[in-house]
Amino acid sequence: MPPPLPSPRRNGFWAFLCKFGRGINVVRLLIINLVFFTVLFVLLLLLTAGVAGSRMQRTLQDDSVLVIKPQGQLVEQYSIDPLQRALSSLSGNEPKQVQLRDLVGAIDAAAKDRRISRILLLPDDLQQGDGFAALREVGAALDRFRAAGKPVIAWAVNLDQGQYYLAAHADRLLVDPQGGVMLTGLADYRLFYKDLLDKLGVDVHLFRVGEFKSAAEPYILDHASDAAKQADSYWMGGLWDSYIGEVATLRKLDPTALRADIDNLPQAIATTQGDLAQLAVNEHLADGLATRAELIAMLRKQGVPADDKGHSFRQVDLARYAASLPGDGKLFEPGVAVVVAEGEIAAGKQSAGSIGGESTAALIRAAREDRKTRALVLRVNSPGGEVYAAEQIRREVELTREAGIPVVVSMGNVAASGGYWISMNANRIFAEPNTITGSIGIFGMYYTVPNTLAKLGVQSDGVSTGPMAGAFDITRPLDPKVGTVIQAIIDKGYRDFVGKVAQARGKNFDAIDAIAQGRVWTGQQALDRGLVDQLGGLGDAVVDAASLAKLGKDYPVRYQEAPLGGFARFLINLNHDASMHVLQSWGIRLPDWFAQLPALAPELQLLRSAKAGTPNIYADCLCTLH
Repeated sequence: MPPPLPSPRRNGFWAFLCKFGRGINVVRLLIINLVFFTVLFVLLLLLTAGVAGSRMQRTLQDDSVLVIKPQGQLVEQYSIDPLQRALSSLSGNEPKQVQLRDLVGAIDAAAKDRRISRILLLPDDLQQGDGFAALREVGAALDRFRAAGKPVIAWAVNLDQGQYYLAAHADRLLVDPQGGVMLTGLADYRLFYKDLLDKLGVDVHLFRVGEFKSAAEPYILDHASDAAKQADSYWMGGLWDSYIGEVATLRKLDPTALRADIDNLPQAIATTQGDLAQLAVNEHLADGLATRAELIAMLRKQGVPADDKGHSFRQVDLARYAASLPGDGKLFEPGVAVVVAEGEIAAGKQSAGSIGGESTAALIRAAREDRKTRALVLRVNSPGGEVYAAEQIRREVELTREAGIPVVVSMGNVAASGGYWISMNANRIFAEPNTITGSIGIFGMYYTVPNTLAKLGVQSDGVSTGPMAGAFDITRPLDPKVGTVIQAIIDKGYRDFVGKVAQARGKNFDAIDAIAQGRVWTGQQALDRGLVDQLGGLGDAVVDAASLAKLGKDYPVRYQEAPLGGFARFLINLNHDASMHVLQSWGIRLPDWFAQLPALAPELQLLRSAKAGTPNIYADCLCTLH
């Protein structure tokens, strides 16, 4: 038998490819193993933390103090997406938003929890937002806690008037000796852009109905009109009167004296040589001065046990306590659905924390089609926005009522213009006395830039097949005939708005027109004029809706929200789980910059719904407080 032939030798290029392939395979296995063991480590870590967190929930000790230190703005619904909230928590930076329902729910639960002996309120980092109505709801929850026989203590370094409005509900209010209380009153100052636009050559054409519809004045004037000042002074005066009255009642002060003390601050501060903290005590805005160490000593002296390390007092923070609360076991029983409409009203689908003509209408429709829904509460906190988007939402409210499901609106800080538009067809409308509402009116704006182009040496010229062809070309001056068309559209929109309100409120057109005209009202003023039915908060609206639906006294309340994917649900559950707080207590945190990753494309926020070359029609109210 002849000897076997030797195998042919691989040439250099083929050998290189084989070695390169083996190298790629090794790298692939390394990456797979790295990812696998990283995920395994994270899951084991979360499992361990979850067990520890569950044990922590079960071992909340008696005589614990619920510490409420809200960070950022009080909102009806998070506008920060789940990923950013989870990453912020993992990096040790709490998201700068506090959801109203979570805060009120925790306070109400603590009132019935025998393990919670009192509340310590630390409001320094709370941002007021666009009004006082939401703060009033938190204050009402604190009052219910006190009515259960449990004290509320507030301590702060510096208090602005929004923070003080909440702190005034405490049994005892203390400020740091180096801090103080600053109450100044309300103001609404805007920037006016007419001179700037003139310099740029931009022509702004405003079409409106309503003597007091001043939202777009900054684009056509260099100062506030007399009508705007008159209307703003009236509703802001009503808000300030309400503020003075409530604070005076809570602090057992004379309202006239309180108002005088605030207005005479420059003279009063001289009596304490610039000491704002002592001035607050002298004027009975605070009960005393205390450093943080003195606050801890006071709580210990009142019988609050020491913490495990013996340095502070036995306590539980709001996030950890809220995470430990059990869920509602009646989610599959008939109940009340709540849809939140917060933010500017825009066309199409919008994310949580904003109002979309399609997306918010879809939420109402989904609630209506859910067989468990017996009543609907629409929680509105919006200054308005696009007219058609608001009309889409209003139609769904109307259809819900026609389906035999009662609808009750609960107005938050602001429910004006388009915010009122989406509210008007409810069975009943609730507002707080200091809600900002009304502003029944619409306007349209159209921009042309031929002068801007001329400044750059660019001209527009050409031909058309008719007088209206190309009439909405922003590079050409606005033809007066086009202005007539736009104004006719705005006039019709105003008639529709007032007519729908008149029909919904059971009044004639002239009666509503007299209190419309774009004029803003407080909740109390709106009640006096028949634009709302009752003063009260979200809880009152829910109870009323349940009563209209004959649900009795024991029923679930569900928030109708856009469905989330599995990963988003995981992130939300992770963010609210006690295990997150265990990880932080172990010092396990992501770098601070990691939480900023979802916000690296801020230019996307500039993509607004306004369309060039067409009149944009709004029912909007720029009624904000400073």
